[in-house]
Amino acid sequence: MFNIVKRRYWYFVLSLLIIVPGMIALARWGLPLSIDFTGGTKLELQFAQKTGALEPAAIREVYLAEGIADPIVQTSGPDAVIIRSKDLSPEKQRAIIAQLETTYGPATILSAETVGPSVGLEVAQRAAQAVGLAAIGILLYITYAFRRLGWRLSFRYGTCAIVAMLHDVLVVVGAAAIFGKVFGWEVDALFLTALLTVVGFSVHDTIVVFDRIRENLIVHRRLDFETVVNHSIVQTLDRSINTQLTVMFTLLALALFGGDTLRHFVVTLLIGVFSGTYSSIFNAAPLLVVWENHEWENLFRRRNPATA
Repeated sequence: MFNIVKRRYWYFVLSLLIIVPGMIALARWGLPLSIDFTGGTKLELQFAQKTGALEPAAIREVYLAEGIADPIVQTSGPDAVIIRSKDLSPEKQRAIIAQLETTYGPATILSAETVGPSVGLEVAQRAAQAVGLAAIGILLYITYAFRRLGWRLSFRYGTCAIVAMLHDVLVVVGAAAIFGKVFGWEVDALFLTALLTVVGFSVHDTIVVFDRIRENLIVHRRLDFETVVNHSIVQTLDRSINTQLTVMFTLLALALFGGDTLRHFVVTLLIGVFSGTYSSIFNAAPLLVVWENHEWENLFRRRNPATA
């Protein structure tokens, strides 16, 4: 049988090696916020009779000629484009569309949205509140669901699940900071949707492992806690990997063939689902063992020299 729990500190170190670069990128560059948070205008245009291929660089030049710096241009098909920029007046929008029509033919405005900075700030605050409320709700639910083990132990299970969930949140947020700097990706409302979905997947898989631990503690009462936890992880390993692989294959297909508009959302989900599978197996359950054994008490304790 695989002894996963025995090497728990190796897995903790691997998690740190993944999280720390993302946190450094977050502290240095911050999150590349889209107009959903900072305010601005998003135009989605479809050209009926193209006279040339849609070139993001040429479209940016049109914006720069109108005095609008740093527009984000994404093609969403052979004849459609999504452009995000600072706040545009109706006159500016008409002028830009007219210039684009001279190159790419008549345009149909699929959507034209303007978001103010105050609305963007409200969205960011509500997102943080949603993650916080989700964490509190998960903690209370797991504490109640595992109450037969005693309130002290059930609270321990809930806390370890929250730690694993925060691991996944930090991985996703760190990846967003790195991708924003390297690829120019932005954090928009779909990113928040992906982040909350990752939270749900992470906790769902963790609860499955914890539930098996609870059952095995009753069946194998003579075994020590670490052995029971490792046995439970191995029992649920096939189920966890197979379930997550099914989701990841679907997301991979969407990332490859779903178009530019969905790619950022799907890649965020891919990273989060993979991280959630890892944390539920290699972080959440081993943390229970660390807590049960009070291992933090020996981390900084000076060892006595061996007697002759």
